[in-house]
Amino acid sequence: MRLLHRASPWRELFAADTLPDPETLPPLLAPLRDALVELGSAPDLAVAHAWQARLVEALQRLDIPAWRISQLISDHNELLYRRAIQLSLNEMQGLGWGEPPVAFCVLILGSGARHESLLGPDQDNAMIIADYPDARHTEIDGYFQSLGERFTARLDEAGIPLCNGHVMARWPMWRKRLSEWREQLTLWTSDRRIKRVQQSNILLDFHPVYGDVGLAESLSDHIQHLMPGSSLFLDEMTSLLKELPVALDRFGRLAGDGEGAPHDNAINLKLQGVLPLVNAVRLLALRHGVRVIDTRLRLPALVLEEALTATRARGLSPPWIGFRASC
Repeated sequence: MRLLHRASPWRELFAADTLPDPETLPPLLAPLRDALVELGSAPDLAVAHAWQARLVEALQRLDIPAWRISQLISDHNELLYRRAIQLSLNEMQGLGWGEPPVAFCVLILGSGARHESLLGPDQDNAMIIADYPDARHTEIDGYFQSLGERFTARLDEAGIPLCNGHVMARWPMWRKRLSEWREQLTLWTSDRRIKRVQQSNILLDFHPVYGDVGLAESLSDHIQHLMPGSSLFLDEMTSLLKELPVALDRFGRLAGDGEGAPHDNAINLKLQGVLPLVNAVRLLALRHGVRVIDTRLRLPALVLEEALTATRARGLSPPWIGFRASC
């Protein structure tokens, strides 16, 4: 079997720290060009975030599929993160804090890390700090606490609200040295306590957005080392997956669960459709040592591991653009 994945040029749209020049876009992309002209070359964070609705409108006019639009929203949010962090670092340097005392990496977690964001997400982020002596903890952690507070506040002011569950780098729980993160994950994955599995579910989908990517890769290596021996943890993750409501009744027909529904036949697509699929694919990826984070990339990787058939992978993520299997 041969599986091919080709990166899309669309993913380069917001890869740089500056927006593309509208004048360089071909006439075929006129809706996107017009949207970029309306935005301007140097918008502030709030204006840039509010512009996402206009971006979605332009992409819909170009018949871009919804899953690709979700990726581009995620990419644009990463651009906003990078700007917020850099502005915060510049501000701190101007106030006499100086350069970061050690290497660090800011992570986006959850749907943003999987590049599956919808319009209006809140913040889910964390920070890995390079190891340093305990004697310097007050000095070094104080620096990164200030950085975490500043960039999360900037994003909040721009329209990406603070996480109600406090899953942000401004809090010590989600801001640790690399060795502390390794110890934390070793502890969380050592048994089948529900709370630890829930916390791990938040962290296990992460993507580096700013700083030393090597720190994120090192943490990912540790996760890959842990998972084969974490059978109790994976078993509890399986049990929690079974508790997620799926939008099907006992006869396999579409049905809502009535929780907070605006009418009797309403279905919560995220809670009853997206989350069960995403969580199930994550579980399979952890079980089979798949390192990629995006659900759409996890599926073909699981085909390579013979955990899914190519037919099942296509059925879970139609239409499968850039993926081809042949025997």
